[in-house]
Amino acid sequence: QVQLVESGGGLVQAGDSLRLSCVASGRTFSSYITGWFRQAPGKEREFVATIRRGGITYYADSVKGRFTISRDNAKNAVYLQMARLKPEDTAVYYCAAKGSDSGSYDYWGQGTQVTVSS
Repeated sequence: QVQLVESGGGLVQAGDSLRLSCVASGRTFSSYITGWFRQAPGKEREFVATIRRGGITYYADSVKGRFTISRDNAKNAVYLQMARLKPEDTAVYYCAAKGSDSGSYDYWGQGTQVTVSS
């Protein structure tokens, strides 16, 4: 089992930056594929970014060039650095992890709220 706990959300203004953190416990984190997802009010949860083994990263087009995902295996942590935030980035952000390249994510955090005011 892997437990994920996000932190770092908050209320910011458009154009500001914010860094989300996700700390894992329960098992060695380094072999897992980790990702960030978000869900805005009234919308479905959507993919934001993922970091795979070897540090390969993928981003949603809507955040590419503004968000950066990274991980620190020694700290069992994954981060999402968000820059040039827009009101449409407002959502609950979730950290997720899975043990294989294929399939769905097995583990999810409780989410952290990010609100961007215009």
